[in-house]
Parts: sequence; C-alpha cells; structure tokens
Amino acid sequence: MPDRHRAKPRTARTEAGTRSVEALLLTPGAGGSAEHRTLVDIEAVLRERMPVRRHEFAYGRSGRRAPPRASNVAEELSSDLPQIAAELGVPQDRLAIGGRSFGGRVCSMAVAGGAVSAGLVLLSYPLHPPGRPERLRSDHFGRIGVPCLFVSGTNDPFATPDELRRHTQAIAGPVTLGFVDGAGHDPSTVAARRTVVDQVGLWLDQPAG
Repeated sequence: MPDRHRAKPRTARTEAGTRSVEALLLTPGAGGSAEHRTLVDIEAVLRERMPVRRHEFAYGRSGRRAPPRASNVAEELSSDLPQIAAELGVPQDRLAIGGRSFGGRVCSMAVAGGAVSAGLVLLSYPLHPPGRPERLRSDHFGRIGVPCLFVSGTNDPFATPDELRRHTQAIAGPVTLGFVDGAGHDPSTVAARRTVVDQVGLWLDQPAG
C-alpha cells in the first residue's frame, strides 16, 4: 500500500461525488518525450475516465534533447496551463499536472510558483542527481499546497524511499508515496509500468477526506 503522511490525500471526487480532478496533464523527463511508455500506459487506462494530455515542452517540440533550466520551463508551463485547461474543457483548478522525472519537477516548480492545479502526479521524481544526495531539488517543496502523489522505484538512484519520505515532509499539501519494488529510475518492465498506472488510479480514487 502507498505511504501517506499528514492530511489524508485529496481525492478525484468530492463528498458530493463530483470530481475535484477532471483532467490530467503528463510531461516527459529530460531527453525523453511524451511518447514514453509509462505516460502512454497511463493515458490508455485513464482516458475513459477523464481527458489525459501528454504534453511536450517547447524545447522537445523543437527537436532539442537537452532541456533549458527547469525554472525557465516551469515559467513556460505556467503560461501554457490556462490554454491547456481550456482545450481539455476543464477549469484549471480541476486539472492535475505532473510527469516523469524532469517533467514532474517542472510541474512541481510551476505550482510552487503559483500555478493553479488540482494536484501533482510526480513519477520518478529526481530529488538529487545520482550519487549526489547533497544536491537536493526540493527547495520549493514548502511552497506546494496541493495534494501530491510520488511514485518511484525502490532502486531509483535519483531518490531512495527514505529520502522521499524525509524530504516530502516539507510539502504543505497531503502527500501519498507509492513505490515500485525493484524498479530503477525508468520502469522497464510491463509489470513495473502497470504498478505505476495502478498507483495513479488508486490516488485518483481515494475517498474524500
């Protein structure tokens, strides 16, 4: 079962039965694309329940593999979110955002900077570079007040389960941590990807608290 701390995770449904998350935006890791198998799998499972958009950042759309500074991409995303929500037909505060690794980090920085969102879905969050646990990418966590889901492999060199448990305590919103046993930074097997998809679906289905 996923780990949880502080408040009970906010749900995709309110007590009246109306979704508080009505659409999901997924973004890729650095050097990857929105065609990543995990993102495609999530969309395939969830698209019958809600609109799901796999979104390429501008640098990816231009054919570049190396991303700009994460803060610059976060500003880009913040500017794009109102139009994306409108295209998906949902209010921006009913749109959950997130993605893999760099993409999830960018989404979390956008929310910390004031972007409106229903929640964050952070897959393989790159808490620090491999082998460099002192170079944390969590300074903005204290400015995140929305519900968050983190799903990572237990062998991910970018963040151990214990590191995630410790550093996500700084997040003001309710946090759910899910882990994929034996997986690294990129879930390479069908079973590992299915676990990620299941964790996202479970988070969306949590009863209102």
